[in-house]
Amino acid sequence: MSLLAAAALAAAALLTAGPPATAADADLVRNGGFESGLDGWSCTGGSGTTVSTPVHSGTSALKAAPAGQDNARCSQTVTVKPDSAYTLTAWVQGAYVYLGATGTGTTDVSTWTQTPGAWKQLTTAFRTGPATTTVTVWTHGWYGQPAHLTDDLTLVGPDPGGQTRPPATPTGLSAGQATANSVTLNWTASAGATGYRVHREGAPALAVTGTSATVTGLAPSTAYAFQVSATNAAGESAKSAAVTATTTPGGGNPGGGLPAHALVGYLHASFANGSGHLRMADVPASWDVVNLAFGEPTSVTSGDIRFRLCPASECPGAETPAEFKAAIKARQAAGKKVLISIGGQNGQVQLATTAARDAFVSSVGGIIDEYGLDGLDIDFEGHSLSLAAGDTDFRAPTTPVITNLISAIRTLKARYGPRFVLTMAPETFFVQLGHQFYGPGPWGGQDPRAGAYLPVIHALRDDLTLLHVQDYNSGPVMGLDGQYHSMGGADFHIAMTDMLLTGFPVAGDATRVFPALRPDQVAIGLPATTNAGNGHTPPAEVHKALDCLTKKQNCGTYQTHGSWPALRGLMTWSVNWDRFGGWEFSRNFDSYYGR
Repeated sequence: MSLLAAAALAAAALLTAGPPATAADADLVRNGGFESGLDGWSCTGGSGTTVSTPVHSGTSALKAAPAGQDNARCSQTVTVKPDSAYTLTAWVQGAYVYLGATGTGTTDVSTWTQTPGAWKQLTTAFRTGPATTTVTVWTHGWYGQPAHLTDDLTLVGPDPGGQTRPPATPTGLSAGQATANSVTLNWTASAGATGYRVHREGAPALAVTGTSATVTGLAPSTAYAFQVSATNAAGESAKSAAVTATTTPGGGNPGGGLPAHALVGYLHASFANGSGHLRMADVPASWDVVNLAFGEPTSVTSGDIRFRLCPASECPGAETPAEFKAAIKARQAAGKKVLISIGGQNGQVQLATTAARDAFVSSVGGIIDEYGLDGLDIDFEGHSLSLAAGDTDFRAPTTPVITNLISAIRTLKARYGPRFVLTMAPETFFVQLGHQFYGPGPWGGQDPRAGAYLPVIHALRDDLTLLHVQDYNSGPVMGLDGQYHSMGGADFHIAMTDMLLTGFPVAGDATRVFPALRPDQVAIGLPATTNAGNGHTPPAEVHKALDCLTKKQNCGTYQTHGSWPALRGLMTWSVNWDRFGGWEFSRNFDSYYGR
């Protein structure tokens, strides 16, 4: 029966085939290469997503997975011209993949392949009826079959006049001024274009409406390849010829002289728990940055931050303030950095007013001055940061708790100068989850905290020394491969860090791409022991993650978008828990980097 069906479908395709495309014909499918995610497409049961590998061309392809009674049908309604011939084509990969069109006004058509393996081209054709102005083109798999792939889906025929064609590929791409962290690009306008997408090393970096752009977040003394494509309502052009530009030496936040590969840890300076108290003077030299946990507000909205040393009644053997300050100076004399960390699990901080902002600046500055610290770590958790309704663009935030925090940190940075060390330790919910969800969403109903750190990181990226996202206490998060990744193994750290070093569309919007951070600005956050937090990663898995990200080795099934030998290092919660675990975490770090 399958042979008969195949023969019948093939015959139908032959019988309906129209004349070859003419110069006046156009491809009427929007985003048929899936370079803009699922824009223009509707997939049943949420079965469709886009992946970066494998692809037939470009950087993305559709991946759809049948489940139960859902055959993973993805479709698009297209405006057509009555009584006209059209040819429908797609490249597919998988078993029992179908391609077709309905609502033609004559004979609806379809074709299929049942053989998995390499990419195969499916083609069918039809003529629209005398009153037909729209048709629905679709692709689907089959019940009980694995996920299939579709790419480069086109519908070629007469342009009905009510829909534009994708614009021509831009030309004349050239590199202008380069700094240590940015490159300016210029190109010639493409007819019919309403916007342009800049690609760095083949991946989308940012979207603009003009014919120039400045790509930021680059590493000093590094060569980058750039391309540009043109966009309009009908889709995206092919990428232009590549141009290579090299950033200048130096620049960025020097970080006060951090080593090329740094180990960061939190010291329980103000409280006691089951890990035991550890004096500042007894912290081993392996720790390059010590974050004092924690400075906390007098109330959630006051902005008035206080820090007190753990008293001897709670922490037997605790230092006096004078001893603690002397130990800090001794560490600094050895080239180490000590920061005040604000927030933590219990320290909710909401700078909802300018008064709270000013109190934050004054009180944090007072702590830094009293203890002679090197800078500030922002560890806002819980409900400290969230986005108000209508605040949808991470590049131009409007929510007071976000804008006031950005303003406060800039003031502190200006006060203490270029050697001020600024680090952040958000959870994945506030950063990588923003790839799927950002704030309450366009219709409300989403958690307003989703992705809420992104505008803060983006606004302060030129002042940021280190971002060490907490790759623990996290639910599964979707990576750039369109798959969900779970904590506890190398795969999670690889996928989450790849997002930071590659950049990603926010809320799936290809016109709002969070630009990549420099690798020297990124460290991976992990719990030191199984007692320290959910998602502890065994040392062998940590080594795999570092191998993959810095050498592109031992990557497993996830394919990164590059390799970054300058990745700064690791952060852990906490120094105390590492001591509790026999210093396993820090010893493995030193062993890996030969320190």
